[in-house]
Amino acid sequence: MSAELRKKAVNAISEVPRVINVDERNATELYGEDVFGYSEMKRLLPKPIYKDLINTIQKGDPLNPEIADEVADAMKRWALSKGVSHYTHWFQPLTGTTAEKHDAFLEPSSEHTMKLSFSGKNLIKGEPDASSFPSGGIRATFEARGYTAWDPTSPAFIKRTENGATLCIPTAFCSYTGEALDKKTPLLRSLNAVTSQAERVLHCFNGDTSTVTASLGIEQEYFLIDRKFFNLREDLMLCGRTLFGNVPPKHQQLEDHYFGSIKSRVLEFMTEVDQSLWRLGIPAKTRHNEVAPGQFELAPIFEELNLALDHNMLVMEVLRKVADHHGFVCLLHEKPFAGINGSGKHNNWSLCSSTHGNLLNPGKNPHNNAIFLTFLCAIIVAVDKHGDLLRAAVGNLGNEHRLGAAEAPPCIISIFLGDLLSDVIDQIEKGSATSSKQGTHMNIGVDTFPVLPRDTSDRNRTSPFAFTGNKFEFRAVGSSQNSSWPMTILNTMVAESLDEIANVLEPVAGTPKFNKTLQKLLQSLVKQHKRIIFNGDGYTEAWIKEAERRGLPNIRSSCEALDVLLSKRSMDLFEKYQVLNHVELKARHDVYVENYIKRLEIEVNTAVQMVQTQIIPAVTQQLFQLTSTLEKLKATGTKAGYECVRARAEFIGENLDALPKCTTELTAAAKIQDTKVIKKQMPILRGIVNTLESVVDDDLWPMPKYLDMLFLI
Repeated sequence: MSAELRKKAVNAISEVPRVINVDERNATELYGEDVFGYSEMKRLLPKPIYKDLINTIQKGDPLNPEIADEVADAMKRWALSKGVSHYTHWFQPLTGTTAEKHDAFLEPSSEHTMKLSFSGKNLIKGEPDASSFPSGGIRATFEARGYTAWDPTSPAFIKRTENGATLCIPTAFCSYTGEALDKKTPLLRSLNAVTSQAERVLHCFNGDTSTVTASLGIEQEYFLIDRKFFNLREDLMLCGRTLFGNVPPKHQQLEDHYFGSIKSRVLEFMTEVDQSLWRLGIPAKTRHNEVAPGQFELAPIFEELNLALDHNMLVMEVLRKVADHHGFVCLLHEKPFAGINGSGKHNNWSLCSSTHGNLLNPGKNPHNNAIFLTFLCAIIVAVDKHGDLLRAAVGNLGNEHRLGAAEAPPCIISIFLGDLLSDVIDQIEKGSATSSKQGTHMNIGVDTFPVLPRDTSDRNRTSPFAFTGNKFEFRAVGSSQNSSWPMTILNTMVAESLDEIANVLEPVAGTPKFNKTLQKLLQSLVKQHKRIIFNGDGYTEAWIKEAERRGLPNIRSSCEALDVLLSKRSMDLFEKYQVLNHVELKARHDVYVENYIKRLEIEVNTAVQMVQTQIIPAVTQQLFQLTSTLEKLKATGTKAGYECVRARAEFIGENLDALPKCTTELTAAAKIQDTKVIKKQMPILRGIVNTLESVVDDDLWPMPKYLDMLFLI
C-alpha cells in the first residue's frame, strides 16, 4: 500500500497546479504595510507621546507607563482598520520557537452588548500559562503563572490568514518570581551590556559620547520538498530529518545546483515569500539556489540586532506557510538528508556608533584606525577566552550531524581575519602597526570588461567565526535555531573584553599617556590571544592537530558542549553583566540537554516504528517473491538465473534478519536514555535499511527516496 502511495505521489508531481500569488505593487509600496512602524505611530499618536515612545525605542529611555493607554488605542485603531479581530503577545519561550495566545478585542459593555477594547494594561502585560513551557525546574507543573511584557523596541505587526488577521505584539516572557523563561529577555540584557561597555571604550577616545547599537544580518538556508513526499515520510514529519535513505548517483557532486537557474515553481514560491516579508517590514534582499539539490537561501539587509532576530523567527514561519501554498514543505532541520550538505544560519554581527558608523569597518588604512583595532582586539580576546561558550551556543542534535563535516564550520572555534588584518595584527604584536596592504585590480583578459577591484583578503567558508569586510560572520549556527541564544552569548563575552579594555584606558583617557597605553595594551592582547586566529582550511586533519597544539578545544558532542554553561567561569560571566543569574543559566542547560535527549528518543522510536511497520513488510514481500521464483525455477529445472536469484534472496534475508536485533537494542537504550548506545546503533540500523533500499525492487519500497524528494520539485 505504501509503495502504491509513493508511485502516485511521483506521478502527481507533474500535475501540481501552478500557484501565482503576486502583488503587482513594487517593494517600496508593499514594505511595512502590516507593521505598526514609525510612520503609523507618528500619524496616530499625539506628538509628545510619539516623542516619548521614540526615545524609548531609539535611545533606550525607560518606557513611560503613562503613555501606554494612548499607544494601545492608536495600535487598536490601526489594527481594526486593517481587518484585525484579535491580538496576541508574541513571545519566544525556551522551546526555541514562538508562542502566542489570541484574545479578541471584545469586552463587555452593558447587558448583552460588547465593545471593542484594548487598554494600556493589555498592551504592556499578558498572563499566559507558564507551567507547560520548558523552564529547567524554575517553575513546577502546579505553578502556572507567568507574564509577558511588551518590547517597544520591536514593532507590532499583523499576521494574516485567508479569513482573518491577528495583531502580534513582541514581548518578553518571565516567571511569577521574575526569572527569564524566554530567549528575548537575556538577549536584551546582553545588548545593554555590550553597548554600554562599547560606549565606555569609545568615550576614552577624545571623550566620544556616541551611542552604540549592535546590528545583525541572518542568512537562512532551507530545503523544499513536495508535500506529497513529506506526508509519506514518517521520519520527516516527526523528526525533521530522514532517518533512512541513500543519496542518488547524482546529487551535488557536479556543483550545478549552486546559484543555478531557479525552477519556475520555486521562483513563484520565493516571490510570494519576498512579498510577504516586505509587508512585515523584513528587508529580504537575496535569494538563490544553495549547494545541495532542493536547497535554497534567503538573506536580508542588516537591521538592529533585536529586530533582526524577531524578523528571522518570522522568516522561518513565512517560509513554512508559503511553502504550503505551493504544495511544498519547507525543511529547516540542520541535516534533513544524509550524504549531502546540511543547512546553517549565518549570523553577520557588528557594532555601530551614532557618530563613527560601523565600528568594524577597517577603512582604507586599518593600521591607522585605532578605534577599529581596539574593537577588533576585544573580539579576538572574547572568542579566545570563551570559544567553548560559542560552541555551546550551537549545541543541538540537528547541528551535531552538520558541524565538523566538509560542509560546515568545524567544532573547533577559531577566527578568520584574512591577509590584510592578519598582517596588521602581526605588526601590532611586534610593537606597532605602520602600514596596511592595499587592494589591487583584476584583469580578466576580456577587453570589453571593466577592470575589477580585488579585495585585500579572500573569504573562508570553513571558519566558524570569520571577518568578512566590516562584520563577523558566525557560521556555525544551525538553520532551525533561534539565533537569540548564540547572539546573547556573543554579546556577553564581547562585553567582558570591552569592559577590561575600558578599565585600562579610562585612567589615561585625555592624557599624553593614552596612545602609548593603548599601543601596549593591544600588543599584549594580541600576544596572549593570537592563537585563535586561523586563516587556513578548517576541514583538514592538519588543523585538528594544530588546534590541539594551540590548546583550542575541539568539542564534538553537543551535551559536552552544553556542560560548559555550568562552569563557574560561565556562570560568573553571565551574572557579572546581569544577563543571566545562576538559576536562569542552569535552567537553560537543563532545558537544552533535556531537549537533546527527547529528540534522540523520538528519532529512535520513529526509526523502530518505520522498520517494523514499513521496512520489514516491504522486504518480506520482496523475499517472498524471490523464494517463489526460486521454487518455480527449480520446479521447471531452469538453471539459468537460479544462482543469481538465490544469492539475492540470501543477501536480502540476511539483512532482514539483522533488523530485529538492532531495533531491540535501540528500544532498550532509549528507555534508559543511553545516548552512547543510541548514537552507535542508529547508524548501524540506517546502514542495514539503506542496504535493503539499494537491492529491494523499486516498486516495493514503501517510502519516497532521496531521488524523488530532492529532484522532483
